Amino acid sequence: MDLKETELKALVSLLDDEDTQIVSHVEEKIRSLGTSIIPFLEQEWESNFSPQVQRRIEELIHTLQYELLKERIKEWYNSPEQDLLTGMWLVATYQYPDLELIKLRQELEQLYYETWLEFKPDLYPFDQVKVVNSVLFNKIKFGANTKNFHSPGNSLINVVLETRKGNPITLCVIYLLVAQKLKLPVYGVNLPNLFVLTYKDERHTQFYINAFNKGLIFSRQDIENYISELHLTPQTSFFEPCPNLEIIRRVFRNLIMSFDKMGEHAKAEEVKELLLLIADGSDLGV
Repeated sequence: MDLKETELKALVSLLDDEDTQIVSHVEEKIRSLGTSIIPFLEQEWESNFSPQVQRRIEELIHTLQYELLKERIKEWYNSPEQDLLTGMWLVATYQYPDLELIKLRQELEQLYYETWLEFKPDLYPFDQVKVVNSVLFNKIKFGANTKNFHSPGNSLINVVLETRKGNPITLCVIYLLVAQKLKLPVYGVNLPNLFVLTYKDERHTQFYINAFNKGLIFSRQDIENYISELHLTPQTSFFEPCPNLEIIRRVFRNLIMSFDKMGEHAKAEEVKELLLLIADGSDLGV
């Protein structure tokens, strides 16, 4: 921060000016200082008693945090591994800017540990999955949020870890991260209208898992029936593992839809902009 604290305080006090030109000039100046000014703005918000100034400070903080999030998303998109948990963390920081990645890692470590205690690596694949199901859905009580299916919180991994309720894709991501830590060959599958998992090993064992329905195990034939009911042409992507990038794109699309359904259109538009940072041409539609 190049400015002294007294100069910053003077700048913030000008947010109360009646001249809108002065206010917009001051806002521009504050934004140009970058994200390092956020803690100072938060302090000023707490000590200020003008609702108008508080609102303007909130908007400035949000703009700065949003710009920082855009930079982080671009970095993630350009990283070779496109780590899934980091991607989910970035989505969640749109609503919870102070959320720490390390906190999510610790919570998943705990879920992994509780599952590992009951897990036996020499079990048959079906039985391995049944153990994971038993711990996550019966013991820890993860489940479908059918009451508030369109709540934005269903797409935010921190909220789902806390409430134990989520939509198909976030439940699948938590399941997948635990299963892969147990060295299970479990991956996400991008089905239309439903996100599921597949267990697929080198010995050509392959079956599917519906985390939205307590880890129900089903077959390729079941997917074929589902696709024909939707009157769609089968595509390889309906049966095979999808990359992390596809998962994060879909989480963003779900979040956009949730905000739109809640009437929070400004947020939906901002999240659309975030999706565009990691979209290819075919991905522009929600």
